[in-house]
Amino acid sequence: MALKGLDYFKFTPKTNCKACGKPTCMAFSMDVAAGKIEIGKCPHIKPEDLAKLSEASAPPMKTFKIGAGKAEFQIGGETVLFRHEKTFVSKSLYGVNVTGDNIDKALPELKKVDYVRIGERMFCEVINIEFTGDKGKFVDAVKKANAAERVLVLSCTDTAAAKEAVEICKANKPILNGANESNFADMSKIATDAGVLLGVSAKNLEALHDTVEKLEAAGNKNLILDVGTTSAKEAFANAVEIRRVALKGGDRTFGYPSIVNVGKLAKGNHEVELGLASIFTIKYGSIILLDSLDYAKALPLFGLRQNIFTDPQKPMKVEPGVYKLNGADEKSVCMTTVDFALTYFIVAGEIERSGVPTNLVITDAGGYSVLTAWAAGKLTAGSIAKYIKEQCGDKCKNQTLILPGKVSVLKGELEENLPGWKIVIGTNEAVGIVKFLKDFKG
Repeated sequence: MALKGLDYFKFTPKTNCKACGKPTCMAFSMDVAAGKIEIGKCPHIKPEDLAKLSEASAPPMKTFKIGAGKAEFQIGGETVLFRHEKTFVSKSLYGVNVTGDNIDKALPELKKVDYVRIGERMFCEVINIEFTGDKGKFVDAVKKANAAERVLVLSCTDTAAAKEAVEICKANKPILNGANESNFADMSKIATDAGVLLGVSAKNLEALHDTVEKLEAAGNKNLILDVGTTSAKEAFANAVEIRRVALKGGDRTFGYPSIVNVGKLAKGNHEVELGLASIFTIKYGSIILLDSLDYAKALPLFGLRQNIFTDPQKPMKVEPGVYKLNGADEKSVCMTTVDFALTYFIVAGEIERSGVPTNLVITDAGGYSVLTAWAAGKLTAGSIAKYIKEQCGDKCKNQTLILPGKVSVLKGELEENLPGWKIVIGTNEAVGIVKFLKDFKG
């Protein structure tokens, strides 16, 4: 059962020393209970009490770092079943299944999907190398994949092959997905010695629970749970039950992230595979493995993931800056709008359709829409002028700024704040931008 603020308050010095960064011990305790600050931030709690409280305040699902360098990611750490309750913490990672037979063809293909959407790089983060019985081919595939700057999953139940493969790539923190009811002890030793995460599977949830208990009793709590590939229905039920038992039932034996191989579940049907990948993005695949990932699959999947794994209490924003569209340079006309991602992409898309070189100036408007940002005092003549003076400089020598029509009220004040600039009132709606820019003589 989760501890409340008063439960933590009992262990604080109650002196309001502010060493934790909070004004009072009670404020600190309430924030700990809400998950906003770690209990260890208080330097006055006894070590023995701190150990107990840290365990009690830890998320019901463990958090792990996998991969290394540019391919390091976090999985786990979830605290809610539904995104609207608070937020999801660690985004699902997408991977492709490869074998020693198709590794040379698969590696160049997975590199083709790599683009940026709303400031986030979208690419295949994981490579799952499957052992098909030939140790030589498996080890060779691991060597090749190890240089691809991706998280590696080694799907192998053969202990000899697993040990050799893990030695090759252990510095890059792979996942050894090979423990089951019969070999978990040997697989656990290989994973523990190498310091990597161990994937656990079983014939059903009861057997999986028993196997995890045995692994934990032996001291291994660095695990990820494979939901199985018997059928899509069973895999989905397993994923949901594992998450529900851990988060609502308080059973930390199932408090681990999960891995699901939708490629095996779809049995070669690419439409079914994409549908299953979408389902497990929402519920509750930490790592989702497909047989292939091209743009046709990636665009809807990554878009869905980005929507699901953003904090619903925080608007989706783009970074402030000067976005040069249609080959714009410092002599091109400037247009401004807010940093709300949906507004930005609609406006930028219309500007690109016009073909007119334009510098799109984005200021920090709190991630709100145009009228909301203006009403909240986030989009003001002062904020726009300040940004242009401090950040635009040589980027915008044209000194003509097109203002969203819905905030035409800012024109006069902007002219005062930006002497020498010509302030032009643009369209009320983005749909009119193409004609406006083509007709604009500047």
